[in-house]
Amino acid sequence: MNMPKKVRIVDVGPRDGLQSENIIVPTENKIQLIHSLAAAGIPSVESGAFVSPKWVPQMSDSEEVLKNITRIKGTSYPVLVPNLKGFERARQANVEEIALFSAASETFSNKNTNCTINESINRAHEVCEAGIAEGMKVRGYISCALGCPYEGEIDNTRVAELASEFNKMGCYEVSLGDTIGIGTPIKAKSMLSTVADLVPMDKLALHFHDSYGQALANILACLELGVSTIDTAVSGLGGCPYAPGASGNVATEDVLYMLNGLDIDTGIDFEAVISAGEYICNVLSRTTTSKVSQAFLAAR
Repeated sequence: MNMPKKVRIVDVGPRDGLQSENIIVPTENKIQLIHSLAAAGIPSVESGAFVSPKWVPQMSDSEEVLKNITRIKGTSYPVLVPNLKGFERARQANVEEIALFSAASETFSNKNTNCTINESINRAHEVCEAGIAEGMKVRGYISCALGCPYEGEIDNTRVAELASEFNKMGCYEVSLGDTIGIGTPIKAKSMLSTVADLVPMDKLALHFHDSYGQALANILACLELGVSTIDTAVSGLGGCPYAPGASGNVATEDVLYMLNGLDIDTGIDFEAVISAGEYICNVLSRTTTSKVSQAFLAAR
């Protein structure tokens, strides 16, 4: 085993987590959530998406959010950018890190972005080049890395080739997404191993949803290969409008509890994250899906 001693958490709750919520969260509440997560020591807090307000109304205020957050030195506040139009909006909002995306499934790519995989990669190239020219950090996302709601099984080689494309175009990191949470530990480990043959492990991240309750097991299996960046969402927020049946991302609180139990350093204040999750769940009038938070709050 090559278990890392330190793991970097990317909390995608304020973007990937909130974008599927039916309740439109006020801008000031989004800003407070971002501030709370950053103050808890989370090194990267995904803070918005410069996408069409028509398709993702929850993210229509991303400019306002990014212009009004108080940034902590050393903390990243990445935003999702689908095209050059979105990039220009991000640039005007003083964004320092952007995220690009594609999918390992042609059907999902067409339903999610109305383009083929090759067309999505070409768009990503344009945005990546523009971002690097502006001095921005650029991250890549690959959806459906462990299965597609329309096509079923996904070839690991296809995922690896996409990750290699992102790496070659200049992305400092590529996040591998189990969009519908269908993966199992053996499949997750096999996929990551195949990708790592083409892209260095220290440039890879995991982005696992917990639809089938396998996310923690899958993460643990992949940690044994040496991956050291994990995407999570506070309170397990999230889902995907283009992936029927997909539930939220793996909860930040649950991952932190597991990592703490493995004596893996994150530099994050666990109880502060619990409080941040409690805050946003109150805003949404919903109960956290984090098992750890449920137990912690009940005991308190």
